Amino acid sequence: MKRVVVGLSGGVDSSVAAYLLQQQGYEVIGLFMKNWHDDSVTISNECPWLEDSNDALLVAEKLGIPFQTVDLSEQYKEKIVDYMFAEYEKGRTPNPDVLCNREIKFDVFMKIALSLGADYVATGHYCRKGETEVDGKTVYQLLSGSDNNKDQSYFLCQLSQQQLEKSLFPIGELTKPEVRAIAAEMELVTADKKDSQGLCFIGKVRLPEFLQQKLQPKDGLIFEINSTQEIYHSEKPTYDSVEEALAFEASAIGYKPEMGKQVGKHQGAHYFTVGQRKGLNVGGTPEALFVIATDVETNTIYTGQGSSHPGLFKKALFVEKSEVHWIRTDMTLKSGETMKVMARIRYRQELQKATLHQFENGMYVAFENPQSAITEGQFVAWYLNDELVGSGVIS
Repeated sequence: MKRVVVGLSGGVDSSVAAYLLQQQGYEVIGLFMKNWHDDSVTISNECPWLEDSNDALLVAEKLGIPFQTVDLSEQYKEKIVDYMFAEYEKGRTPNPDVLCNREIKFDVFMKIALSLGADYVATGHYCRKGETEVDGKTVYQLLSGSDNNKDQSYFLCQLSQQQLEKSLFPIGELTKPEVRAIAAEMELVTADKKDSQGLCFIGKVRLPEFLQQKLQPKDGLIFEINSTQEIYHSEKPTYDSVEEALAFEASAIGYKPEMGKQVGKHQGAHYFTVGQRKGLNVGGTPEALFVIATDVETNTIYTGQGSSHPGLFKKALFVEKSEVHWIRTDMTLKSGETMKVMARIRYRQELQKATLHQFENGMYVAFENPQSAITEGQFVAWYLNDELVGSGVIS
């Protein structure tokens, strides 16, 4: 009888994951991760950890499985929160959920589970695990969840073969309504519980207030760049190499205040991200303003009107060599090699046709169609059919 430690979060997905494993004959242990102490920045009553840990305990009691809480708040602060502050300070937008899976759930948490004699760690993610053989060795695959509407493979895009080997995703073949139906049938307390939003295990956080703990507000100006600005309509240069052409496509436009007009003020460029519409507090424009660029050096925000503003779109992005990550290490590209894939630059985005171009200093991802709000610090993940084979941090 193999032993599985389930990360019980107090939500319906992990509750049903634990029940299904029990049905499959595993010895199941429930573990709740406490990752946060500071209630001053969470929005009151939205997913406080106390309520979640109580729900997790009730589920464990109902299923008759051992349960304990582990406090990982120190590691969480060091590996996730401090990293987030550092990234925002540089004017990048990190993805804490992807990091939380790589650094906490499938690393710190997994090590605790294995020290308890577990053979596997299981979570309530909507994704599936596959196996294939390459050169006589077992290779593990991360496959998208059967429920297209809930597929969460993107959040696990930074996992390694070692982490996948020890992971189980019991609800990956199910849809959300099926999961809720099982929970209702089993009379689990989490059956009708709303899905938690917000930072992985912290709950709903007021991001500006959260960031203001570390990053001081400072007044700056907001400029609007007209879509008729000549920078969008100048001739494309010709290049001698594919790499140079891709570098041009992936490069950020260097905006200057004189290219546009001042339309407002803000409290800190590091609180804003490309593609953001809310929180600018600038009215009186025919179409909504979107952030098209931020400059944390000069503390300036550049905006454009409407979701089809040319400043939002790019056809390529770059991932530095050290940030290119292959789940399927057997597929790693060598310098000069290319691969046709389907890719996404954010959770829930429809998969997009793209080509990977590996060079000495890193990888370019070139999209068939221009993509809106490619954001530094976020992750791009690439797929072959329904298998997520690799990912990287957008630089």
